[in-house]
Amino acid sequence: MDQPSGRSFMQVLCEKYSPENFPYRRGPGMGVHVPATPQGSPMKDRLNLPSVLVLNSCGITCAGDENEIAAFCAHVSELDLSDNKLEDWHEVSKIVSNVPHLEFLNLSSNPLSLSVLERRCAGSFSGVRKLVLNNSKASWETVHTILQELPDLEELFLCLNDYETVSCSPVCCQSLKLLHITDNNLQDWTEIRKLGIMFPSLDTLILANNNLTTIEESEDSLARLFPNLRSINLHKSGLHCWEDIDKLNSFPKLEEVKLLGIPLLQSYTTEERRKLLIASRLPSIVKLNGSIVADGEREDSERFFIRYYMEFPEEEVPFRYHELVTKYGKLEPLAVVDLRPQSSAKVEVHFKDKVEEMSIRLDQTVAELKKQLKTVVQLSTSNMLLFYLDHEAPFGPEEMKYNSRALHSYGIRDGDKLYVESRMK
Repeated sequence: MDQPSGRSFMQVLCEKYSPENFPYRRGPGMGVHVPATPQGSPMKDRLNLPSVLVLNSCGITCAGDENEIAAFCAHVSELDLSDNKLEDWHEVSKIVSNVPHLEFLNLSSNPLSLSVLERRCAGSFSGVRKLVLNNSKASWETVHTILQELPDLEELFLCLNDYETVSCSPVCCQSLKLLHITDNNLQDWTEIRKLGIMFPSLDTLILANNNLTTIEESEDSLARLFPNLRSINLHKSGLHCWEDIDKLNSFPKLEEVKLLGIPLLQSYTTEERRKLLIASRLPSIVKLNGSIVADGEREDSERFFIRYYMEFPEEEVPFRYHELVTKYGKLEPLAVVDLRPQSSAKVEVHFKDKVEEMSIRLDQTVAELKKQLKTVVQLSTSNMLLFYLDHEAPFGPEEMKYNSRALHSYGIRDGDKLYVESRMK
């Protein structure tokens, strides 16, 4: 069989991690110093390799010399080969089979759908714990082959693979804890339930950017389907019904939910979304949309929920409302407090024996008020002394000495009094 054309893994490795491009770094875990190699080796004098190799977007199409891969990658634990041109699983197998301690492998955006993954090739991945196949268009048959040969696989990434359906594996993968399957087109719950069957130990399920429209499953069935699920991400799904959110409570170990950008919540304010979710639909969740739900916030949300629904017709009130009324009793509506600063006030202006009621703007200065008062008291502004009396103040009138001071800074309110005197008595 002819060697595939293009750049090899070993060629790229030599170029990127040569002593000139990747100086030797001292210290434990910082790198590996490889002594001089036999004459004719492409490794030249030496090569310094870290345990994490990043060789993304390098045009790699094949493995290269397997003996040299084995010689220089014996300590490597993580390998990023994303955005290359690997299209043959046999070439991937040649690389991986010579990296005995490999635990993390990223093969995203390689055209691997062009070849079939045979079980003997998949066997070389057996030690991998985290596998990334985003945008690889890997078929479900390929995924099933991998699952059968990776007994310790804990995390699997299958994003951007154009999945509209899920094909069940003939065997369950008991080891998988995290499945990241965002940005596909999984719309029907019957497809999602297959994931629960395949991965019964799943702890984290990330389904963001799939157009899942509803959760069609009984509560008992959901509890059996995802018995260990602790976290679920449904960002930008198509959920549009509160009953679907209620069903999330059926997962017995669920602690964290992400639900931003779903049609159901679009008509609510940010405050309403969070509080209604916490109080009504997800009473046991400890983290919502990435933020911890503290005990105080939970109580505030439950009280908010009661007040939110207290004016609704009986037939539209959720059952949760009655549960919370039993817990807290019927609450009084919160008083509406307008915290905006007062813009004007009605005051009494006293000058000699005259009293006149006036409405004055509080955003103006003392100097501007004096100009307004000129026609009332028949005094020039320079000959005017102005005093303010707060009708609740115990200390008597306060002279308004500073012409540039704003009236609102005195705390003037309706019913207060202004006294005008002439400097020339």
